Amino acid sequence: MDPLPTPQTQPGRDGLAALLARPGTALVGLDFDGTLAPIVADPEQARAHPEAVPALVALAPKVASVAVITGRPAGVAVRYGGFAGVPGLDHLTVLGHYGAERWDAVTGTVTAPAPHPGVAAVRAELPGVLDRAGAWTGTWIEEKGRAVAVHTRRAADPEAAFEALRGPLADLATRHGLIVEPGRLVLELRPPGMDKGMALTEYARRIDAGSVLYAGDDLGDLPAFAAVEKLRSDGVPGLLVCSGSTEVTELAERADVVVDGPAGVVHLLRTLADQLD
Repeated sequence: MDPLPTPQTQPGRDGLAALLARPGTALVGLDFDGTLAPIVADPEQARAHPEAVPALVALAPKVASVAVITGRPAGVAVRYGGFAGVPGLDHLTVLGHYGAERWDAVTGTVTAPAPHPGVAAVRAELPGVLDRAGAWTGTWIEEKGRAVAVHTRRAADPEAAFEALRGPLADLATRHGLIVEPGRLVLELRPPGMDKGMALTEYARRIDAGSVLYAGDDLGDLPAFAAVEKLRSDGVPGLLVCSGSTEVTELAERADVVVDGPAGVVHLLRTLADQLD
């Protein structure tokens, strides 16, 4: 049996100890892209790591809940993750669109409120904005239902395209009551009041979590890291895990444990499940 990594902070060590001591009250929160699924040039081709579902099947029955928290629509994350209809995943929930949508494995259904009208308006104007910014070639618009994202990973100069679009997309979002969330060569336009920290906090309270583990890889995961830190201050032990990359370093600087991308996350989840046998 492989040993678990030793968290580099005392709060992290306390969080791991609490999870191991009382797994039945633990919430395991996981980002999807870059954490359970490798980052790819075309977001529609993203799929969970081949060992992700087996690791979740091993872990989920031993904890209170596993929650995949993502900016993607919940149904898309379920499909790309291969989560539907899998025996042993009854304790799995997918919080899509930063918690605006909720899918649970028991019912297999998605619940969600009406979409923000600004998203449709932004979607209609976006091609013209990209064209005027001179950043259309190689960019990729991802339709996310309750949000829309512009990826620059396939542009000739991805970083330059990213920077060229930040201002125009911020202006576009503001005109329609949205905000811009930057990520790994992606700018997402979405309604305010939606982030992974809020989703994680609300769900942890809903299930009365006794401890929380959260794993993420990108700037959009920083609110979830902050939520775990706030839960710690309120007496709920927590463990912060970074799915490491060379593109984003902010999470690694705040994490208790850094692992090597989705493969490292999957290995950590499987090792944790083995420890709970």
